[in-house]
Amino acid sequence: MVNDTTRLFGLDGVAVTSVRLGNDASPMLALVTADEQARCCPECGVRSEHPHGWVRTRPRDLPVAGRSTLLTWTKRRWQCRKGDCPRRTFTEALPQIPPRSRLTCRLRESAGAAVADRGRTVVQSARDHEVSWPIAHAAFMAHAKQALPALTPATERLGIDETRRGKAKFRLVTGADGTESWEVTADRWHVGFVDLFGGAGLLGQVEGRTAKKVSGWIEAQTDAWRSGVRFVAIDMCTIFKSAVRASLPHATLVVDRFHVAQLANTALTEVRRRVTVQQRGRRGRKGNREWELRNRLTRSAARVHADHLDPMVDDLQSLPVKIGVPILAAWNAKEDLMDVLALMHTRPARTAIAHRLFRFYESCAASGLPELERLATTVNTWWPEIEAAIVSGVSNAGSEGINRSIKTDARAAYGYRNPANQRLRARCATTRRARGHLTTHTSGRHNQPRRSRT
Repeated sequence: MVNDTTRLFGLDGVAVTSVRLGNDASPMLALVTADEQARCCPECGVRSEHPHGWVRTRPRDLPVAGRSTLLTWTKRRWQCRKGDCPRRTFTEALPQIPPRSRLTCRLRESAGAAVADRGRTVVQSARDHEVSWPIAHAAFMAHAKQALPALTPATERLGIDETRRGKAKFRLVTGADGTESWEVTADRWHVGFVDLFGGAGLLGQVEGRTAKKVSGWIEAQTDAWRSGVRFVAIDMCTIFKSAVRASLPHATLVVDRFHVAQLANTALTEVRRRVTVQQRGRRGRKGNREWELRNRLTRSAARVHADHLDPMVDDLQSLPVKIGVPILAAWNAKEDLMDVLALMHTRPARTAIAHRLFRFYESCAASGLPELERLATTVNTWWPEIEAAIVSGVSNAGSEGINRSIKTDARAAYGYRNPANQRLRARCATTRRARGHLTTHTSGRHNQPRRSRT
């Protein structure tokens, strides 16, 4: 009959016969085998009736009630007398304690789950479970293989973005003709593919920011997966554009509005810096009003209070003409472009989009500034993709959030030497919510789902 101590210990296949405390007050449990299947030969599967001797092992297990537990498992060695079986003797083994294993399976699973599901590093998991780094890493690899889906989850909205993993690594290669050249062994860029709609997180990564690499990952998916992608969100990168056009010609290509706004702010900053150097003969510094307004200039006027906006315009108009007028013209053009992007999520009519877009083009043309002319040319080149973002409302914000999680994981690990390990760790870290290991509300009045009002 199973006693209460065995139930509390909870390790399948063994029974606790006695418990005593060690010198450091840690519990010491004596175990015996309670599973009759342990007497079956691992080669032929025949149950043995002939004992050969006793064996005593000390496997390590998870702590009990926060205290390290010492186990002593007394088990039998059996004889296999089946004539055609090559195995003569064998010791008892259990699913939770495999043969020749010094650790229980639940200890290994806990070490791997701590890395894959609870966001710990391999070093932290190894220290918490008192195992070596190779054991904790092997446990993580085994857990990740079971936790991550074998097939790429389907998605309607695919986000593509790159993140930098560190410095590139090269090696010197000697060709057949005796010439030497440097070959890239580890690229510094990782390109990630993100599910922007279904919440599956990071779908995969490839090393190297080339069209061939991106197309290779997409074409490696099934035909059903590729046909289900309706929108692809990218930044203004021609590499991603050419890869998507080649591998997903039916999908609508979308440029994220964040990068368009960033491009406009960059053009405004370049104008401010150029006119300051030309007129003052140096960079801007404290005491120069255009330099003191640098952060307010790049902020959207829709988010600036009128008490701050009107004095800013007055300050620019009071500056020398060759400084204030170009900066004010660049700021007005930037705000005209922001008005175009503000139509996103409003289901605008084509006429409304065209009216604001023409006003932006007119502002850039009337300014005569080369930075704004270059900005207008870039917007015109990418306008079909920008318009698709405004009309559809698809954004690549999910990819930016995934990149932040990837960088946070890399900082916690103090960097990675192996790019393959980094990609696996990044995917586990960014799919925890989809796998049910990242809760949003753990306490307070929002810890339970709200009831619908009737």
